[in-house]
Amino acid sequence: MELIGSLFLTFLKIGAFAFGGGFAAIPLIQSDVVASHAWITGSEFADIMAVASMTPGPIAVNSATYVGYKISGIPGGIIATFGVVLISFVTIGIIAQVMSKFSDNKYVTSVFEVLRPVIIALIAFAAISTGKSAFVDYREIIIFASAMLILLKTKTHPIAVITGFGILGAIIY
Repeated sequence: MELIGSLFLTFLKIGAFAFGGGFAAIPLIQSDVVASHAWITGSEFADIMAVASMTPGPIAVNSATYVGYKISGIPGGIIATFGVVLISFVTIGIIAQVMSKFSDNKYVTSVFEVLRPVIIALIAFAAISTGKSAFVDYREIIIFASAMLILLKTKTHPIAVITGFGILGAIIY
């Protein structure tokens, strides 16, 4: 029961500070789940991020469900998922009411202008820190560079890139 409570509080905290969405939550999840609690390894975290990114739904929710299930079965998956979405659910309800009344307020718009680059920094940090354990050999670096080039230089849909490289992975490995 203590583990379930710890799961809930950990993911409640992650949900409370994951400004910018699921990708912004990645460094928070990594810090708590891998570094602080050691519930999973860095390599497992990279695998979870891959699975959570490819499955439908928000990455933070998918990650919470996966981690919770891995360490405490179905109750853990449910509790971790509930924890990560609870603050967002309540906050969005409040923000929707406030924004409808104060969306033209210069202080409100200033807060959002400052938060945008911070969120981009969190996403970049997550990509870099996750990449450190994701690149095992030169093949992963080549695959990463190829996928980035395709995404940056063409109008290929991300689902097509994921599918194509998934098939390539099945062939190569």
